[in-house]
Parts: sequence; structure tokens; C-alpha cells
Amino acid sequence: MEKLTYNILNKIESPSDLRKLKVEQLPQLCEELRDDIIHELSVNPGHLASSLGVVELTVALHYVFNTPEDRIVWDVGHQAYGHKILTGRRDSFHTNRKLHGIRPFPSPMESEYDTFTCGHASNSISAALGMAVAAKATGSKRKVVAVIGDGAMSGGLAFEGLNNASSTPNDMLIILNDNNMSIDRSVGGMKQYLLTLNTTETYNNVRYRIAEWLRNKGMLSDQRRHGLIRLTNAVKSAISHQQNVFEGMNIRYFGPFDGHDVVEVVRLLRQLKKMNGPKLLHLHTIKGKGYKPAEKNAQAWHAPGKFDVETGERLVGDSTGQPPKFQDVFGHTLLELAQANKRIVGVTPAMPSGCSMNIMMKAMPKRTFDVGIAEGHAVTFSAGMAKDGLLPFCNIYSAFAQRAYDNIIHDAAILGLPLVLCLDRAGLVGEDGPTHHGAFDIASLRAIPGVTISSPMDEHELRHLMFTAQTPGKGVFVIRYPRGRGVCSDWCCPMEEIPVGTGRTLREGSDIAVLSFGPIGNNVAQAIDALAAEGSTLSVAHYDMRFAKPLDERLLEEVCSRFTRIVTVEDGCIAGGFGSAVAEWLFDHGHSPLLRRLGLPDTFVEHGKVGELQHLVGIDSFTIKQTILDLCESSS
Repeated sequence: MEKLTYNILNKIESPSDLRKLKVEQLPQLCEELRDDIIHELSVNPGHLASSLGVVELTVALHYVFNTPEDRIVWDVGHQAYGHKILTGRRDSFHTNRKLHGIRPFPSPMESEYDTFTCGHASNSISAALGMAVAAKATGSKRKVVAVIGDGAMSGGLAFEGLNNASSTPNDMLIILNDNNMSIDRSVGGMKQYLLTLNTTETYNNVRYRIAEWLRNKGMLSDQRRHGLIRLTNAVKSAISHQQNVFEGMNIRYFGPFDGHDVVEVVRLLRQLKKMNGPKLLHLHTIKGKGYKPAEKNAQAWHAPGKFDVETGERLVGDSTGQPPKFQDVFGHTLLELAQANKRIVGVTPAMPSGCSMNIMMKAMPKRTFDVGIAEGHAVTFSAGMAKDGLLPFCNIYSAFAQRAYDNIIHDAAILGLPLVLCLDRAGLVGEDGPTHHGAFDIASLRAIPGVTISSPMDEHELRHLMFTAQTPGKGVFVIRYPRGRGVCSDWCCPMEEIPVGTGRTLREGSDIAVLSFGPIGNNVAQAIDALAAEGSTLSVAHYDMRFAKPLDERLLEEVCSRFTRIVTVEDGCIAGGFGSAVAEWLFDHGHSPLLRRLGLPDTFVEHGKVGELQHLVGIDSFTIKQTILDLCESSS
């Protein structure tokens, strides 16, 4: 897209240019920045509504604070497109989320203005507190700001950070961008609390002036200062009939204020910048602000794909005749199973539409639970229900489930509880990049005793595995499947139980065997077809293993009795994954065939289209075909 021309934005190459403006010019800059984001994302899709909601805050932060010396720590980095544009990346923003282009989320490896990794939610307060403590320890005058929002305050790590910030000397500023949303609408008690919380600016100013006067008179030590804060908090709570949880933790609270009044936000930030001690500024914002379609339906416009700016029409491609998305097959199948099995309940951490659990939620609202951005809680909550007779299907994106690792072990696996852990977005996810690739679930979960790890090659297999998982005696049963569409248009097949730990033979052969785990097996099938189409005389056998744990030992014995060359293929990290499980079994049972393992390398894979990334890491059909040829030629 041709770079648009704006009166003010075109002159901004860095925040130092922004700070030369008069404050009266900032509203116009906000209009131009918002317009630029809208037009850029209309042709190069990304996270729209979240970034539109923080335009004024973004401008005000870089206007008041001396970035990059001062630290701005973003939480849930899909809010930070305006930040990227203002920090020297406007000319390259058209490459956002593209292979070898600028990263989908802020990263210190890309820009000195990006202070921390922020692809997942709720880490900003902890990281910013560490930076604030480091500034004090080194005598630096650096200011540190954490920007948390889009539902991230519901995450447990945010509260751990707040708890530590209340007792550790620091001058951190926390900005709560309260838009009542994560991706779906926020849920839970914190959401209700933030909607009603109120503190007057006059009250805060008076208290601050009193404290400063007492300190200047030598009458207020740090210990007495904390006592004064607690006393005034108690008086205010008695008068207002409301307890402020932040001030109850000795964190000064200001707000709520209109987060879209950029001049007012600048005034507030200038005031708070001078104050010592931890403080929190509460801003109310509108997700999708400034673009009516996004304001009306922020959920749909979180990441809308391409769209027509003038009409608001989303340019969704024609999916007629295409296979459904794996997540939709999951959603419909879960409802079907729940209708037949009254013990089944659904649990998701803030992603009912993202994982299609909203299908069951609409039909059975009392049997589905959105617990907010709280993956660890989602697992333990599910385990509690499982302990007393229910059968939870807990759906978490693979990369986000990493935060629930201890809960899976301690609260579910040790007791062998019947819990179905559905890992959506397993494997390479595409443009969201390394923070979102579901690379590590096979390797990390394989070490846990009693856990079954399965993956369907297609939608029919997904239905069969879901049916299998809800039958008695299965314990913790993991089903991992990818983002995007499958291969079966006729997905709604009759369901049947699959014996746990059994694979299947897809193609007989005599020269070499390929063992695949999950949907990546479709790339293997294409590779074998391509060999045949090219006139190759190689006879290639293909086995869909279906389970990484337990492995089908009978099938492995059969393969080892017939083949001296074996290739394993998985859409997960090669270190400790499915291929490693096969290699360990081969060694333990005295087999020594030539083995090639294909999977994700021992590096963090960048962002790009899934097909591009599969080729980059060597699990696309072309590379699989070449691996088969190379292994056969090298051993002939």
C-alpha cells in the first residue's frame, strides 16, 4: 500500500519528534495515527481493535516520557501498533507479521523502544517492577511504566506482581487500560470491580500535598508514610462505602479517567511522573475507538482480516466447499457429546469464540465456563470438577497452556483425574510468531506419568479422539490440533472409540517407512504422492501414529521387522518430541535403523504464513520428499 500523507504524522520519525509538538497538536496526531492504522490493516491484516483503543494513551506516553531511556512495558502486545509506528517503523509497518518483516508483537530484538516480550498476557507488572527495582539499585533516574489491559488484569501473574510491588520500594507507574475486553468480553469479579471503582483527583492531590509537606518537615518516614496511606485509605473507604483493592495494597490509585482525552492523559502522566512510590492510573477506553464497525463489534474486529475501510465490509474469502476449521469441528462435536453425556462441561480461559466453545456456551450456558485469562486456574478448576464427578473438556491454546504446566502435573495428573485437555493452535500458527507457536506441548507433556497425548490427522480422527477421551478410565487425555482448516469437507462422521496407544497403516510400502503424528501427516501423504507422480520407484510406507504417548509398540515392532530406514515427522519441537519418543523406544528395544527426525528446530521460529514456515523448518511436503530420497540414496 502507498504510504499515506499526513500533516503531522509524516513528520514523526521518532518520539523525539513527537515531543517537539505543542500539546494542542496531539488530538490531530491521534486522528492521523488512528487513520494510518486502519488503512494499513485493511490490506495487511493484524490486530485492529486493540491498537485503536490505545492511540491517545500511546501518543501521551511517548510525549511525556523520555523513551527509550524511560521504559514502557506493554502487556498483550497486540495493543502496540501505534507504538511501533511512532518509534521509527512506519515505513516498514507494511511488513508487519510477514515472513522476515517486523514482528507481530513488541520485542527488544527488533527495537530499543520495545522493552520486553509481550505476546502473552499479564507479565507487564512483574517485568516493569524488576526494571524499576533495577533503576533504584543502579541510581538511575529512569521512569518505568507498565501498560496492562485487554483483560490481562485477570491473570494470576498480574496479581503476583501487584503483591510484590506493594512491599518492594519502587516508583513504577501502572496504567490500567480498562476496555472491559480481552478478545471476548471480560468476565469475573475484577471486571465488575473495575467498572464501578472511582476515586476523585481532588482527593489524591490533597493527600499527596499533605504527604509532601510532612516529609519536607521531617515528620514522615517511609514507615509512617505507609501508615498514613493505610489510614487515609480506611477513611476514604468508610466515607465511600467502597474498598479500593489497589490502595489496600499501598499502591496509589488515580481514576478512572477518559483514556481518549489525550490532553487530559498528558496532564495526568506529567503529574504522576513526579510522584514517588508505586501508583496506578485507571483509564477507561473503547476497544476499536474511532472506527464505527470495530466499536460496535470489538470481538469480531479484534483481528478482522482484510476489509473495506469505507464500507466496513470484511473481505472474507469464499469458503464454500472448503473443509471446516479444526476449532469448529471441536465446537460442534463437544456440543454433540455433551448432549449425550451429562457429565461433560466446557472450560476455556477467555477464548470461547477463538476455540469455538461458544457453540456449546450458547446451547448450554450453565455447563460452559469462561474463566478469563487464567490458564492455570482453568486446569485446576477443571480438576476440581473432575474430582467430584464431572468430565471437563478444557480448551487452551497450546502456547498459553505452558503457563498451566504445574497445574497439569500437580492438580490433575498425580490424581489421574478424568480431564480432557484440548490444545488448539498446536504446532506452527503463522503470523503471530514465536510467542504463539504451539511448539513445546508434546515434549513437555510427554514426561508426565499417566498422561495420554494424541493428535488427529484429520477432522474425522478429531471426532473419534474426542469420543474416546470421554469414555471411562482415561485420566488426563490430551488432544492437540492446529489452527486453520482440515482436509475433510464431510467432517460430521459417526464417532467411534479408538484403542488408546494404537496407530494405523495409511499406505503399505517396502523401501522406507514414514511415521507421522497429527495433521502434518497430510504433508507426508502429499510428499509420497509427489514421488509417485515424478516416476519414482521407491515404495514408501506411511503410518499415522495418532498417539505420542503411549506409543503403538506393536506397530513399531512391525515397522522395525520390515524396514531399515525410518523417518518421523511432527509439527512440534524435535528436541524431546514425538521423534525423540520413537528414537528412545528403538534404542531401548535394541533396534538400530537409519532414523531421520523432522520437526521444529531447537530455535524459536519466526512469523510468517504457515506454509512458508513449514518450508523454513523442513516439514513441508517438498522437504519431506527430499528427505525420503536422500535417506534412501545414502543407504543404498
